[in-house]
Amino acid sequence: MAGWYALLILALLTAGYVISSARARSIAGGNYAEMHSLPAYHGLYTAALAMLPALICFLIGSQLASYFATQTAIAALPGDVQNDVLKQGAALREAFNIAAGGPINSSSAEIQSAAAGYASVLSAGQWITLAIGTFTGLAGLSWGLSRVSMNFRARNGFEKLVHGLLWVCATIAVLTTIGIVFSVVGETYRFFFDPAITGKPTVFEFLFGTEWNPQAALRADQGEIQTAYGFLPLLTGTLLITTIAIAVAGPLGLFSAIYLAEYASPRFRAIAKPILEILAGIPTVVLGFFAALTVAPFIRGWGETFGLNVASESALAAGVVMGMMIIPFISSLSDDVINAVPQSLRDGAYAMGATKSETIRQVILPAALPGIVSAFMLAISRAIGETMIVVMAAGLAANLTFNPLEAVTTITVQIKTILVGDQEFDSAKTLAAFALGFVLFFVTLVLNYIALKVVQKYREQYD
Repeated sequence: MAGWYALLILALLTAGYVISSARARSIAGGNYAEMHSLPAYHGLYTAALAMLPALICFLIGSQLASYFATQTAIAALPGDVQNDVLKQGAALREAFNIAAGGPINSSSAEIQSAAAGYASVLSAGQWITLAIGTFTGLAGLSWGLSRVSMNFRARNGFEKLVHGLLWVCATIAVLTTIGIVFSVVGETYRFFFDPAITGKPTVFEFLFGTEWNPQAALRADQGEIQTAYGFLPLLTGTLLITTIAIAVAGPLGLFSAIYLAEYASPRFRAIAKPILEILAGIPTVVLGFFAALTVAPFIRGWGETFGLNVASESALAAGVVMGMMIIPFISSLSDDVINAVPQSLRDGAYAMGATKSETIRQVILPAALPGIVSAFMLAISRAIGETMIVVMAAGLAANLTFNPLEAVTTITVQIKTILVGDQEFDSAKTLAAFALGFVLFFVTLVLNYIALKVVQKYREQYD
């Protein structure tokens, strides 16, 4: 049915633009100078009026059809299954699979009945949605065609529609961010202050604790396991690996950007820059394998040569490979920023007798500082949020250490570890993931604030 929706929207768009622009040209009779808007704007305006109502009907109608179909399937299930969330979910998944044409196997009569009801209601709802969408689209098309005239402000109307669409997109982005923040803040509040949650730490114990062990006994024969929710080992591991990654990627990325922008020939730049950016497209799991199977053993062998005790999974291995991953972020963005510096600044420096290196150091880099700092902050954020490389190369041990040769873990790795599998969101262990996310959000916000202040202090102002 999605194909029919797409085909209808495409047909409405095409018909609205072609018919409306043709009518505008016919009315103008070649005298476009006296028209307020060109025929193309009439076509765009009518096409938008035909598409938007149909698209809204499809978005809302498809969700309503799916909701009523699901409720019909639930009503067909036995009472004991309806009252059990886990059983209901399993039964619905099986019914959905049957409705989609999957094998029936040993499904009960109730599940087969639920599948039949789901498919029937869903199909009826989709066809009704298609009919309503078609009607509203044609109504919009007719309305747009009726407004075509010499004095109609089609360009203004189309620009208002585009402005409204952009406003909706921006609002959705802002509301999504607000929703994420409030959801994390709400669960974090439960973790610290909800009396129904047992075994939770205080805010001081969480922020300044030196031991992280969120595990608890699952069976009676396991006895009592001492749980701990100290955040410092995770913060230390995160900052340690990120620092190593930036120490690797920062100089390589920035110097390669300076070379490509100021010294390299156009031919070499056209070849080298895409090759460098290939690193950004390598899946992190592949980089994790590379770190675990190649870099970590190499570092361990190198350490043994000098009599150092290097763990099989170390922060150094994870940081080096993560630095390789974020080189394109720094290099590509810094290269674009350096190229955006006006040529007049270079020419002025050369006219004053400055050499190329002096021009780069004293003119170009200060002018490009805001963009370079933004590139570094993006790379740092990417490094802080990386999970797979840390899991495979640095391990899961929450050690409070600044030694890069030992195994450590990061905040994101522990969030992933806590939320793996089916979780009950009324336990301290699960809610600890939200507390970690909230603190990570705050740490990232502080880093961005510091970067903003650095840019404001050292940025050069140019006309």
